[in-house]
Amino acid sequence: MNEEFEIKEFENIEKELDPEEKALVENVLRPKSFADYIGQKQVVENLEIFIAAAKKRSEPLEHLLFYGPPGLGKTTLANVVANEMGVGIKITSGPAIERSGDLVSILTNLSEGDILFIDEIHRLNRNVEEVLYPALEDFAIDIILGKGPSAKTMRINLPRFTLVGATTKAGSLSSPLRDRFGALHRLDFYEEDDIAQILKKAAKRLNVLIESGSIKEIAKRSRRTPRIALRVLKRVRDYAEVISGGKIEKTVTEKAMKGLSIDEAGLDKSDREYLFAIINKFNGGPVGLDTIAAAISEDRETIEDVVEPYLLRLGFINRTKQGRVSTAKAYEHLKIKGGREQTLFDKYDGKA
Repeated sequence: MNEEFEIKEFENIEKELDPEEKALVENVLRPKSFADYIGQKQVVENLEIFIAAAKKRSEPLEHLLFYGPPGLGKTTLANVVANEMGVGIKITSGPAIERSGDLVSILTNLSEGDILFIDEIHRLNRNVEEVLYPALEDFAIDIILGKGPSAKTMRINLPRFTLVGATTKAGSLSSPLRDRFGALHRLDFYEEDDIAQILKKAAKRLNVLIESGSIKEIAKRSRRTPRIALRVLKRVRDYAEVISGGKIEKTVTEKAMKGLSIDEAGLDKSDREYLFAIINKFNGGPVGLDTIAAAISEDRETIEDVVEPYLLRLGFINRTKQGRVSTAKAYEHLKIKGGREQTLFDKYDGKA
């Protein structure tokens, strides 16, 4: 079996995973309590205090907003909060609530103290958002019955509930909605040691044998994001099952990283294409985001939400008024002298 065939085979394994199996694995790996939750220490400490105070007063928790880059555990944290409060949780997303009636239906089906989790809350329809305001403040909603002069307003009282919102774009939230949250928590990128602990626990729950060197290697390349770390762990597990009988050794991990085109800093093919576009096509910048998106055939929002945050954190790019600019660190990492030699494309893609 040659290397090219092995890589294609693992790509097929990724595509053929049953959705129910994926959901089951995700559920198994999610922590259920703060005792199991790793990272975000300050956020967790604050939430533990707020929950203890709410329980002492026998009141529902105040509305919470979690914001930060994708994959850092906002949904997981909402589930942990519900478990710690001992209440039910209903999960939906901003784009899924298209009409006011959809929101009314969800709110009227809540029980006392329940948590309503709305992911991507910044994408809520503005008309829906208006209905949400009295629900958050007065725990009631007003419904208009009929049309014209005969129209009547009916107020429906709601159980006291807690709204937990999650967003990757806190700045896109309207001020009236943002101000109605009792506490705002920013989730930041994890430390590598925290990612290593998450991977160690995940490997145990997945019943996978893994060397400490492999854990460190995956943690180093995980972009300090738990979701990415767990995804990479499962793909490396696929390699190990075929190549080494299921044991994840460092040599297997390195081979998997090469097959997945993930380099030592955690950059994947899309990240490198983004950097090479700025450096080689636009002489290091400055260049506008729309121009970069067109050059690499990628969606603007994907670049802003997925690619750029990590590159900014590494110091590989700068955002200026004139556009994006690559830094000396990017040239050094890509081993480019004079902005032209494409050594990493040779290494990972097999072409000059």
